[in-house]
Amino acid sequence: MGNKSNSGQAGHEPVRLDKWLWAARFYRTRTISQEAIDGGKVRYEGERAKASKTVQVGARIELRQGYDDLEVVVKALSEHRGNATLARTLYEETEASRRKREAMAEQKRIEAASFDSVRPDKRQRRLLEKLRRTLIDTGHDH
Repeated sequence: MGNKSNSGQAGHEPVRLDKWLWAARFYRTRTISQEAIDGGKVRYEGERAKASKTVQVGARIELRQGYDDLEVVVKALSEHRGNATLARTLYEETEASRRKREAMAEQKRIEAASFDSVRPDKRQRRLLEKLRRTLIDTGHDH
């Protein structure tokens, strides 16, 4: 079993979780992949897993990638990192995960757009400062 001959055949050889995440291009290096797993940012079938966990086709993997939480189903196995098009064939994001990710992105866009309009202009700042001084002078400051 320690023999690695023909390990390029997808789906025929056991693949470690850290290698699969790296091959599927979720993380830039295997070291980062291992750190994410060890840090609890990756769950395999709903449970924390070790980097050496063997990945099975059909397994559900939850992971954090940047600010996004993703849930994917394993479609194929590979321990070799290929191009992005090939990597995308190794998994499929669940519909619930995609909807949640898109909703979070929309919420971030709305918050970013509304943040600028909340800031008071020069006239409003002067009025607020005048109000604060009035409250302090009349003893309404807590």
